[in-house]
Amino acid sequence: MTGLSGLRAVVTGGASGIGLATARALAAQGAAVAVLDLEPSGVDEPLLGLKADVTDDGSVRAAVEQAAERFGGLDILVNNAGIGAIGTIEDNPDDQWHRVLDVNVLGLVRTSRAALPYLRRAAAARPGIAAIVNTCSIGATAGLPQRALYCASKGAVLSLTLAMAADHVREGIRVNCVNPGTADTPWVARLLDAAADPEAERAALNARQPMGRLVTADEVAAAIVYLASPAAASVTGTSLAVDGGMQGLRLRPAAES
Repeated sequence: MTGLSGLRAVVTGGASGIGLATARALAAQGAAVAVLDLEPSGVDEPLLGLKADVTDDGSVRAAVEQAAERFGGLDILVNNAGIGAIGTIEDNPDDQWHRVLDVNVLGLVRTSRAALPYLRRAAAARPGIAAIVNTCSIGATAGLPQRALYCASKGAVLSLTLAMAADHVREGIRVNCVNPGTADTPWVARLLDAAADPEAERAALNARQPMGRLVTADEVAAAIVYLASPAAASVTGTSLAVDGGMQGLRLRPAAES
């Protein structure tokens, strides 16, 4: 028996990167886990892969309902599905703004809305169990160059996390988020591949995080699992940075240390 034995979880965007690492970590702790993704075919047992598009309310509701029926309810929702964008406010046309906000912000709204009835029942049956964890970003709390649209979407996720925590605390549903720094994920790998000098770009990304390296997907997953677990029963309305010190540390240059 492990820390999440008997609990039931849904992870959106769980077929790769941080989402897949989170789904596997939840399952390793004993939870039954459904992965909602546009392409869930590569998701292996014990994970349950379900096709869902977070921009489509009907698709989300059907997948959440299927997961709840399969597991006999839901206790944990991890809102991880998201997409990125590069550029200043001049570089992204309106339709791209609508697309990123639709996925990163409204996608979270749709999934949470569909899961709340099940989470309320879980909270009533077992106080301290029901939890929502949102994947936010260092982009919500730090100004990053060439990430205006992405940062705007994640700033909304941070504010939404706090508002949801206030709305649902008396129902026994905790709501928190994680703020990863630059993580070594497939999306970042694609950005590096597209750079004029991928090695120099990776070195620059490593250097801007005080620990000198990218965050791993497993490190972010561990933080999500903690916030989702009964061990964090008194934690709500919190953003947990997993960023190698990027947000809070201001180091002198190495030669002056």
